Amino acid sequence: MTDVTAHVISGDAEALAVAAALADEFRAGASRRDAERRLPREELNRLSTSGLLAVTVPAEHGGADVTARTLAEIFRLLASADGSLAQIPQSHFVYVNVISRQGTAEQRKFFFAELLAGRRLGNAQSEAGTRHVQDIRTRLEPQPDGSYVLSGVKHYSTGALFADWIPVLARADDDNLHVAYVPRDAPGLTVVDDWEGMGQRTTASGTVRLDAVPVPADRVLPHHLTFRGPQLHGALAQLLHAAIDAGIAAGALAEAAEFVRTKSRPWFESGFETAAEDPLLIQRFGELAIQVRASEALLAEAARTVDAARAALTDDSAAEASIAVAAAKAHAAHTAVEVAGALFEVSGTRSALDSLNLHRHWRDARTHTLHDPARWKIQHIGRYVLNGTKPPRHGLL
Repeated sequence: MTDVTAHVISGDAEALAVAAALADEFRAGASRRDAERRLPREELNRLSTSGLLAVTVPAEHGGADVTARTLAEIFRLLASADGSLAQIPQSHFVYVNVISRQGTAEQRKFFFAELLAGRRLGNAQSEAGTRHVQDIRTRLEPQPDGSYVLSGVKHYSTGALFADWIPVLARADDDNLHVAYVPRDAPGLTVVDDWEGMGQRTTASGTVRLDAVPVPADRVLPHHLTFRGPQLHGALAQLLHAAIDAGIAAGALAEAAEFVRTKSRPWFESGFETAAEDPLLIQRFGELAIQVRASEALLAEAARTVDAARAALTDDSAAEASIAVAAAKAHAAHTAVEVAGALFEVSGTRSALDSLNLHRHWRDARTHTLHDPARWKIQHIGRYVLNGTKPPRHGLL
């Protein structure tokens, strides 16, 4: 288990201040970590000790219970500094939400105490070679004493390598989806660091193998019940993905501006002494800034809609939240790729040098935006606006 002494954050304002300070700290080494694929163990320990990983613990359990808007801004700040590092705790908060929604009183008491102590949740969710992303074949086999045995293989398991607890999405004998919370050192559980993505290189999003892993009954939660009524599970998960994209875009724009101000030469036809005075470059930076600001505005609006739905959850408020988040995610995904690519357009030939590693922003954006197809989000938005069709209840919207 992670051996740290964790601070307990008191509220939204402190959470944002801590996130901003950590983003500044993490930004300094982001390029080198990516270039050398140095896994951010020290940085994750800083996240644990800071208390940020426990900010959604309910107030009655001693947590800050921050708003969705605050949580989204935390992720945006972290992603503006390091698009890999910000990705790692995304599943952590998603599976904290499962505990809040489906955990028994005793399960909530236990796991919220773990979170306040700085423990980290990973994820073992996706599988490769199945018919589609919702085709989960990992099995929880019931045992005579009421416990389970867990078997399967998971891929894209971001955070698992660094986790204290690995939430595993699996089907029980009734074929319903459950989440088993398994200790990282459980017998039969192996985490393989075989992630080789071109971007988000230091997320260690590798493979989890589960070979007859024993799981006590009180470590299994009925995830299928989440989707039998109005829910914000998918909206919250996607909000954090949108925040990561918005943060990557902001980080790329800031680095492009710094490069042009300090390293770029003016084009000889411009007649100016510096590249930063070139009106054509100024125009392009203005266009890119509008895109980034629009993504941030949509992100904030989506988070407010999630908070409103959380306060009064109905089918209608849940639908509004999912649609608002879908809009934010679709826009932020497009913006992240466009701005990270435009970095080279505005910065010139030197910016393509591998030694500068400016391409990490584009690689991170291109990799992360493959997570969920924006085209389907736009479909659901169109159906909702045109025909009043509420979006489906699943964890990807």
